[in-house]
Amino acid sequence: MTDVVPVPVPVRQLDSELPLPAYAHPGDAGADLVAAADVELPPGGRALVPTGVAIALPEGYVGLVHPRSGLAARLGVTVLNAPGTVDAGYRGEILVNLINHDRDTPAKISRGDRIAQLVVQRVARADFRPTPELPASRRGTGGHGSTGGHAGLVPSPSAGGGRGVSPAAPDGRRVPDTPDARREERDRAGGRTEEVAG
Repeated sequence: MTDVVPVPVPVRQLDSELPLPAYAHPGDAGADLVAAADVELPPGGRALVPTGVAIALPEGYVGLVHPRSGLAARLGVTVLNAPGTVDAGYRGEILVNLINHDRDTPAKISRGDRIAQLVVQRVARADFRPTPELPASRRGTGGHGSTGGHAGLVPSPSAGGGRGVSPAAPDGRRVPDTPDARREERDRAGGRTEEVAG
């Protein structure tokens, strides 16, 4: 097993009655953040919830504020801007932007409740360089479900596909919207598949 080297992170405790960020179990990636105030979120409502802590991350690290799965599953409450970003230079109190996705029931958050998880990790700083062309890749410009993986992403044979994708083949396969692919599909179907305008 690889040893995990702790990263020293100075913490300013703004409320002495609340716990510092802590890991619930060995090996956990996220340290729990708690609410420093009582908050009630109406259905669809959101609020910036204080945590009672401020931190000073080392240069080259970032803190990412992730939702707690229990809050999401039981109350429909999650972090609106997940993951929230705590930059190394930020010295203010960590605030968690919570939203209640439940359509009918208010969500009550009590002081001391665990409301989010803070994941500390290294970051790479990009050196953005303008270029007239990007190098080719197998994926190319495909995005937004272009690789499939979910039955709902396959359009029905009677429905038009998204940009660059023709309707599904009779057997449910997605067919790229290119002349060669359409020709091949017509040949496969014995000429029964109508060509889709590009």
